[in-house]
Amino acid sequence: MSAFMSVFAHLVGSIADLLQPLFHAGAAAAAIILFTACVRLAIHPLSRATARGQKARTKLAPQIAELRKKHAKSPERMQKALMELHAKEKVSPLSGCLPSLLQMPAFFLMYHLFSSRRIGGEQNALLGHSLFAAPLGDRWTDALAHGGALGGAGLVYVALFAIVAGVATFTYRRTKAQMATAPVLPAGPDGQQVPGMGAMTKMMPLLSFATLFTVAVVPLAAALYVVTSTTWTAAERYFLYRDAPVAGALAPAV
Repeated sequence: MSAFMSVFAHLVGSIADLLQPLFHAGAAAAAIILFTACVRLAIHPLSRATARGQKARTKLAPQIAELRKKHAKSPERMQKALMELHAKEKVSPLSGCLPSLLQMPAFFLMYHLFSSRRIGGEQNALLGHSLFAAPLGDRWTDALAHGGALGGAGLVYVALFAIVAGVATFTYRRTKAQMATAPVLPAGPDGQQVPGMGAMTKMMPLLSFATLFTVAVVPLAAALYVVTSTTWTAAERYFLYRDAPVAGALAPAV
């Protein structure tokens, strides 16, 4: 792990060096944003595939309802019929969480990189970088302790909170509108509604605001990753699901 962290630290440092002529003291912060964009760009094909799958599953909802009614007394036949339907339409019965899962290692790498004082037995030079007055290795509590919410570092967090709140509000309103238009609940592979999914679906629009808590407790570098990724997700979902009122609403938010 230590060797891998050293390689990752070198990668972020090299990107920051390349960006230094343009961003000067904020080169490392710009490198984090660029790295996040590259991660999201790399998994974008999977996001598109997920969108296609969710749209296809939405179109199959009437047929699934018919099969559920037809084979209500025979779960085995219903299971077989559903699998045959999914195979015929080339649709996976499972929700597409792979894009969300694939970017988690990148986030944890960023978190550990800017939480470690030493990398590979040497001082972590990246901790000397900052975004304006806020060190990339500090947290919101550090900003509050040195200057308060309206101090130099505190204002950086105010800006990040404002961005996250704006994106979360946009996502919340769009998700509520989508669910009001076609409030279809996802079903499991056997075609039955997943227990507790109704309550979970009602809570989904509010999950967008959970990012505010994440930004507040992680190092600023990891917060930049989260803010960039969340903004990317909102824009990506808008374009991928603009013609699908249900699929976008039920997609996992990241």
